[in-house]
Amino acid sequence: MRDLKVKFSEGSNIEIKYGTDIQTILEKTGQLEKSSYPAAAALVNNELVSLNSRLKINAEVVPVFLDSNSGARVYRKTLTAVLSKVCSDLFPDRRLMVGHSLDTGYFCYFDGGLSVSAEDLKIIRSSILKVIKDNLKITYEYLSYEEACSFFESNTSKNLILKYRNEPIIPVYRIGEWVDIAYEPLLPATGILHHFDLLNYEPGFILRYPHAASPDRLEKFEDNSILKSIYTEYKAWGKILNIDCAGKLNRLTGDKEIKDFIRVAESLHEKKLSIIADHIAEKRENLRVVLIAGPSSSGKTTFTKKLAIHLKVLGFNPQLISLDDYYVQRDQTPKDENGDYNFEALEAIDIVQLNSDLLQLFDGQEVEIPSYNFKTGFREYKGHKIKMESRNILLIEGIHGLNDRLTEKIPAQQKFKIYISALTQLNLDDNNRIATTDNRLIRRMVRDHQFRGYSALKTLGMWASVKRGEKKNIFPFQNNADAVFNSALDYELAVLKNLAVPVLKTVKPWHEEYAEASRLMSFLNNLITIQTTNVPMNSILREFIGDSDFKY
Repeated sequence: MRDLKVKFSEGSNIEIKYGTDIQTILEKTGQLEKSSYPAAAALVNNELVSLNSRLKINAEVVPVFLDSNSGARVYRKTLTAVLSKVCSDLFPDRRLMVGHSLDTGYFCYFDGGLSVSAEDLKIIRSSILKVIKDNLKITYEYLSYEEACSFFESNTSKNLILKYRNEPIIPVYRIGEWVDIAYEPLLPATGILHHFDLLNYEPGFILRYPHAASPDRLEKFEDNSILKSIYTEYKAWGKILNIDCAGKLNRLTGDKEIKDFIRVAESLHEKKLSIIADHIAEKRENLRVVLIAGPSSSGKTTFTKKLAIHLKVLGFNPQLISLDDYYVQRDQTPKDENGDYNFEALEAIDIVQLNSDLLQLFDGQEVEIPSYNFKTGFREYKGHKIKMESRNILLIEGIHGLNDRLTEKIPAQQKFKIYISALTQLNLDDNNRIATTDNRLIRRMVRDHQFRGYSALKTLGMWASVKRGEKKNIFPFQNNADAVFNSALDYELAVLKNLAVPVLKTVKPWHEEYAEASRLMSFLNNLITIQTTNVPMNSILREFIGDSDFKY
């Protein structure tokens, strides 16, 4: 076999034998000495791969360490795999489910409501520690399609995934005798998993893992009652719909029963909206303003419009105000650490003017509402005047709605706060989650391309900054909410796939964002496409795919 040329980020080059594994290449060239943390994986021409994989092309090779976002993801995916192996060995008659993330941990439980005792957790922890101590190698193997279907026949979630795939070769990874479908790279061996914990959390437990910013320790666990309530409610909906994994969704689509499923999913949204509207109506004597906040691409705008309709049914006459119209003048906008305008900072909003206008409105005065010109960077007044009558209620949508500093002059009894996000309960299979942030990222990518002319490169490039802003400006105030709404729809990723994949394919291997684009395309490949024509025109999903009954 021919020799291959390998280059590194600092500009050096070497030649190596065809088929040399990545870890050997990095060790021999001193690349692993660039960090005090272990390498979790590597980028080969910007594709994230296991250190155990073998090089078969000329490539640039870059180590991925545990203190990076990608490295931390590989760590927690490997930890989850080890947990799944251990539980399979210890409890062969139980079905472990890896659920949603809470703080830096995954909520895990056994299907069927089986309790997890203190003794169970003790045995699981001891077994994980032994697997780590034994430093078992994690190998990648390949099964024929027929072999894979036979091997995973008894696991419904994995069997259904394979039923709607048809590759002749199915990649799997092996830890000892335990084998699983390979969706993403894992660590080369279990001995790197130095930090984890198990916390009792009814009706299951939390598998804790380190954050990318602190890979050598576990941060203090911060429980979140709002997220727990959202997921508990959504899991109950999942049982009603009988959809908890991608394979079951594919089965509905393949059997042409998806239209009924979509109608039920959308009706559950309407029911929740109606409940929230009823709670607002109960406080109508003192209530003056509803504040709606949530992270990027959670569907805040459409939610607000739909809520207005439900409030009209109850006798209200809602008035809508956008926080965007209260941005300070461009030259007063704060800047981030890179010197760019930080439109997500609370200081980017003219809090003084907003509170002044609200107080005047609640005092019965007529107020002219500004309109922000994003091209010039100035607020403009175009004669849009409003006045609060007896049946009026203000709806204000924006990322800072739950932060009391935004409406500091308004008495608490006059405010009702709603937190909205898109927290998917869908798994690829029992032990492989679909991340909520992936759901929102794909929503945003499709919307940015459809309505803003942004490329996938631009959206992917901004996403890290968007998440930093959410962590600072939105998530700390979640528990201030009077009501929560989960805008996720279990069928939506199968719709978004049709629009997202062509956009993702514009990201090429020489782009830094390719690893993320490739990962997203890989997991979307596990879903059968649902046509956009099946989506109701008043659905929150229409905010991202277009042709909505609402105007934006």
